[in-house]
Amino acid sequence: MKLLDLTLESAYANVALDEALLESAEQSISGDDVLRLWEPTSPMVVIGRSSIAKEEVQLEFCRQHSIPVVRRASGGAAIVSGPGCLMYAVVLSVARWPQLELLDTAHRMILQRNAGALQSIGIDARLQGTSDLTVGDRKFSGNSMRRKRDWVLYHGTLLCGLSAALIQQCLNVTPRQPDYRRGRSHDDFVAGIYASASDLKNALIAGWNVREPLPIWPADLTKQLVSQRYSLDTWNFAR
Repeated sequence: MKLLDLTLESAYANVALDEALLESAEQSISGDDVLRLWEPTSPMVVIGRSSIAKEEVQLEFCRQHSIPVVRRASGGAAIVSGPGCLMYAVVLSVARWPQLELLDTAHRMILQRNAGALQSIGIDARLQGTSDLTVGDRKFSGNSMRRKRDWVLYHGTLLCGLSAALIQQCLNVTPRQPDYRRGRSHDDFVAGIYASASDLKNALIAGWNVREPLPIWPADLTKQLVSQRYSLDTWNFAR
């Protein structure tokens, strides 16, 4: 597996790069699995591919505070990111990881590996719901997946300092809730973990057995996806 530790300038480009990595892998005859790590320099909201923005996001608050709302290529509900939220993505070959053939085993395999990496630095991470990592009964990591024929993109959040109050201000309460949430508000349900982004990066790099950096990333495809999709209201607010 190769590492891409890269944060781009805009929210749109950062979200687009995850999809570009997946598309580039799918188009290649052979390729390496990739772990990408990044941390936004300012707050942003990322909604799922099928999300209805006005139902999940406090759009007026985001507009007043110049917080971009970006639709990703994968499913799931809206998340808030920014400084204090490490974002990760793995792009994995289905041929090398047969557990990815089925949705349930894909979630379990990837999140158990992430949890094991975090446990190695003293974080008692556990899988709850479909695709959450928690400490106790509070969520610190939400995750989602995009599957192509031969490759899978799996990506998510690791909260390590982002304000739960900001999440409460940016997001409505989603109607899609795991049972363990028990109707709690965002600021009662979500909590950061006591680790630095640097410590989390090192844990994931070790946990995924990353051996070397990715020498070339799909810059041109990322720019194309930004201009044709991710920067457009017709994509981000289509529903």
